[in-house]
Amino acid sequence: MKHLYTLLLLTVFTLTQAQQRHTVYFDLDIDEPNSSSVNEFDTWLQQNKNAVIIKVYGYTDSVGSVPYNKDLSLRRVNDIVSRLKQNNIAFAESFEIKGFGEEFEQDNNNAENRRVEVYYELPVAEADIPTPEPKKTVFAQKVEKSKVGDKLRLENLNFYGGSAHFLPESIPVLEELLAIMKSHPNLKIEIQGHICCEKKVTHPVSSDRAKAVYSYLNNNGIAHSRISYKDYGATSPIYSIPERNEKERVTNRRVEIKIMAN
Repeated sequence: MKHLYTLLLLTVFTLTQAQQRHTVYFDLDIDEPNSSSVNEFDTWLQQNKNAVIIKVYGYTDSVGSVPYNKDLSLRRVNDIVSRLKQNNIAFAESFEIKGFGEEFEQDNNNAENRRVEVYYELPVAEADIPTPEPKKTVFAQKVEKSKVGDKLRLENLNFYGGSAHFLPESIPVLEELLAIMKSHPNLKIEIQGHICCEKKVTHPVSSDRAKAVYSYLNNNGIAHSRISYKDYGATSPIYSIPERNEKERVTNRRVEIKIMAN
């Protein structure tokens, strides 16, 4: 029978290696912990207020009958559980108690056999959890791969008609550009404004839109020395003017950044 329980305990220990354990010791035929263990247990309670109790197992020496020792081990378990509850220690949903009595592989030192083992886990502190790196957007990847002189369009950066006032859906685009500028301190850009539809070298709207992006970045901590803006009017259309459809007009009516240094 004792060999069976030895095998059982070995299996239990194998499954619970990730758990921590605190052991409380008892005197002969007593169901309350001895004085030294009480002091150690009180210290443990103070240091592990956020512990979550998984299980509490009780054991006895081989003095006395098997049924009596089984009952004694359970009384010891219940005493410890009561102390845990009095100290507002949390219990797992699958919390388990068990009294083995003397039915386990006894140590030659009887004092080691008269014990209760408290298995617990400690929540991982947020500071200990590695923060995953945010997934880089397509635009951020383009910036990182860009060379001096490359031009990148700010997709979905839109304005109210005929003005330099951002539409609400443009805010995430601006926030992304700001984050990229902050995370790449050597990056310098020229913000370029373009228009559609009219063959003009410069235009107040394209100038104001480029300046609006410039002002957003500068007002949010990006130094003047890293950003500039320029009005290109309709001098660099992607599609020839006059455009054939609205899609081409939207594409020409854009704000781009030119990589000046990275």
